[in-house]
This record gives sequence, C-alpha cells and structure tokens, in this order.
Amino acid sequence: MRCNKCKESATEVSPSNRFGESRQWRRIFFSLRTNILVWYVLLLTFSALVSTAVIRQVLLSRLEMRHRDSLSQEVKEFRVLANGKDPNTGKSFQHDIKALFKVFLSRNIPDDDEFLITIVEGELYRSSPRALPQPLQPNSELIKYLGKLTKPEQGARKTAVGTILYRAAPIIRDETHGVFVVAQLTAGERQEVDEAMAVIMQVSIFVIIGATILAWLAAGRALAPLHLLTETARAIRESDLTRRIPVKGTDEVAELATTFNEMLDRLQAAFISQRNFINDASHELRTPITIIRGHLELMGDDPQEREETVALVTDELDRMSRFVEDLLLLAKAEQPNFLHMEKLDLPALIAEIYSKAIALSSDRHWQLDRTSPGKIVADRQRLTQAMVNLAQNATQHTKAGDTIALGCQLTRHSARFWVRDTGEGISLEDQQRIFERFARAAKGQRRSEGAGLGLAIVRAIAQAHGGKIELISRPLRGSTFSIVLPLESTLESSHE
Repeated sequence: MRCNKCKESATEVSPSNRFGESRQWRRIFFSLRTNILVWYVLLLTFSALVSTAVIRQVLLSRLEMRHRDSLSQEVKEFRVLANGKDPNTGKSFQHDIKALFKVFLSRNIPDDDEFLITIVEGELYRSSPRALPQPLQPNSELIKYLGKLTKPEQGARKTAVGTILYRAAPIIRDETHGVFVVAQLTAGERQEVDEAMAVIMQVSIFVIIGATILAWLAAGRALAPLHLLTETARAIRESDLTRRIPVKGTDEVAELATTFNEMLDRLQAAFISQRNFINDASHELRTPITIIRGHLELMGDDPQEREETVALVTDELDRMSRFVEDLLLLAKAEQPNFLHMEKLDLPALIAEIYSKAIALSSDRHWQLDRTSPGKIVADRQRLTQAMVNLAQNATQHTKAGDTIALGCQLTRHSARFWVRDTGEGISLEDQQRIFERFARAAKGQRRSEGAGLGLAIVRAIAQAHGGKIELISRPLRGSTFSIVLPLESTLESSHE
C-alpha cells in the first residue's frame, strides 16, 4: 500500500508545471492578438451603443415632428371649415358653434392615438373617438385647463399614460366660447421605437459576436508572419543563419519581415566574416608558432646553430608582432579617435611619402607624378601609412626595372592620391576581394610575404577619412591604386 503522503505528493502539480500553465495563460490574455481583439470588440460595442442611441433620438425627433405637423394640419382644416359654410344647410357657422364642431368631427377620422376634442363653455362637448384616455376625460385637469384658453396654444404634457402633444384653437360664436383641441398620445409609437431599438441591439450583439470570431481569425492570419518571425528568431543559432521568413504582400508586416531578413543577411555575413577572420588569423599565427617550436625542440648545443635558431625565432616573432599590430590597427580604425587631423601641404606631403617609398626597393624605377598645389586637412601619419602600404604592395607584384609612380591631384570635389606600377596586374575576379582581410591574389606571379592585411588597412584609413579606395588594373599591364578623399572633409583652398 502507498502512504497518504505519497498519494498527496503524486497529486500535487510541480512548480514548473504551474509556472508553464501560468505563462501560457498570460501569453493568451496579454498577447498582441488578444489586445487587438479587445480593442476591436470595445470599438464595435461603443459604435453599436452610440449608433443605437443616435438612431433612437433621430426616430423620436422625426416622430414628434410628424405628430406636430399632423396637429397643425388638423387645426388648419378646422379653421378652414370655421370660415366656410355648413355643407348640410349651406349657411355659415357664425351663430352655431356646436354645429361647427359636429360637422368637423363627422367629416374627419383621427389617426392612431390621435384625439379630436371639442369643448363648449369649459365642458367637454364631443370627441372622436369617444373613448378617451384618463388624462383627457371630461373632469381631468388638462381638459379644464384647455377649456379656459382664449388664445391658440400648443404644448406637451407628461401624464400617467405617456406624453400627450396637443394643439388648441379657441373660437367664439355669439358669445359662446368653444375650444377645438387635437391631442396626440405618443406612448404607443415611442414604445414601437423602443421595441425596434431592442431588436437592433439584439442583432448588434449577434453581429459583434460574429465579428469577434472573424476578427480573431483575421488577427491570427495577419499576425502569422510575426509568429513565424518569432519562431525563426528562436531557431537561429550561430551555426545556422540560413533561415528566412517568406514575404507576402506589401503591408507593414511584409515590410517587417523584409527588414528582418535583411538583418539576418547582415548577421550571416558578419558571422561568416568573423569565422573566416578567426580561421585566417589562427592559420597565420599557427605557422610561425610551429616554426618556432620546431626549431627550439631541435636546437642543439652548437653555438652557431643556437645563434641561427635565435635569429630565425626572432624573425618569426617580429612577423607575429607586425601581424598583431595590423589587427589592432584595423580594430582602432572603427574608433572615433583613430585620426588626428591637421592641415597638410600637398607637395610637401607627397615628397615625404616618396622619400620613404623609394627605400622599399632599390631595383625599381621610382617616379613622382604631377602634384597639385594646395592644402588638405587629414591625418599625416595614417595617410603616409596607407600610401607606403600601397608602395610596398607594388614592390611585391613587380620585378626589377618595373616602374612605380606616386602622385596626387586636387580637384574641386576631392583629393586623389595614387600609386601605379607596370607590374603583373590583377585579374578581374581578384580585384573584388583583395581589399578583404587576409586576401591575396590567387594568380599572381609572386605571392605577398605578409598576412594579407595591407590593402585592408589602406581601405580602413580611406574610409576613416570619409573617402574610398579605387583600383584600375589589367593582367600584365600594371595596376593603379587611388585613395580618394572628399572635398568636404579634407580640402581647404591654398588661397585662404
């Protein structure tokens, strides 16, 4: 047998399950789909209530207007008859007020809930129809009040049977005082209006329920791309950034999906670039480390051998140091304090760069192209570093006797620095990739001894100045690398 405590523990819900259920209910009640539905239902309900109230008020206003027009029409017909002749005798009604009332009531049929009442000397004479509601009975306060009128009057009285609209027309014949009254009981038609409003409210409730169901389905369909976006975001891992959201339509959700896909494209490119960077960096560092370790492990006691090993290790360490410094330089290029701007004289700057470049190789034919006079605002050391890197790159892809030329030109819109050579040139497919980190020309006659960071550093320096680097090259016809700096950030007229 199981103990009671075991049974109780078996029936208890674990905290994780309770938390999962609570989270699921919270997602249902506080989701965007639920919020949209709630606001939609509130808007529909508010619209239905306001519309019903407005329709009721309009119907009641038109009903009252129609009743008043009907009362006015009855009084007008009575006055026409009072000024005419008795159709039975051919005589006027100047002397017999009761005959006037009798003829009018016999010739006019009142509408529903309409009452034609005649009063003579304050007493009810005749009415049509004869059955009158309690407020219009002979001894009622309203009849007594109307029987005393001497001037025409129209108004409304609230009674136990509802509001009564009336219009009274006093008349005197041979000193006999009479009052013609047409009264309208509005309770019946007002009740019909209220019943119609009740039907409208019932229909509105069913419409709201149906619209709510359709809105829930429509909201789910409209928000489906968002759920897909969420699932895609959850499924994305560093090792798999290939998933994309299908885009349908041109609405805001489609625009969001497109933007999300573009972000994934950028992330994928960044991760690929980072992975390649790590792989290339580890490869570049692994080689000198392997060389150093191998020579140190094989180093003997011979002084000359030890000296050669130390020299080789020192050279490899220097190469590793330059590689690390280049990586740090590329990282600093994205920082705002990377450049130290100052006003520079172009002829003096290009002459200084030329004097440093010719020391890179003594068997090349160095040449200084034309130099435009003027001044620019730039970082002298970074710009010199970029040009020297281009010159170093030119020496590695030319042979003895080839020409390497440096120059600069100032235009209305930019300052252009270039290094051209008559070496082996660069194929078109390599021109698209040699400015990437660790990239080298695949089909060159000679291979660079560096880590493939020189041209990447040149591009980073140009971009830090707000400029760009351009390349014009054809295989076996040389290459021309140009650094183009925009006028807005670098140029000041030499005549200022």
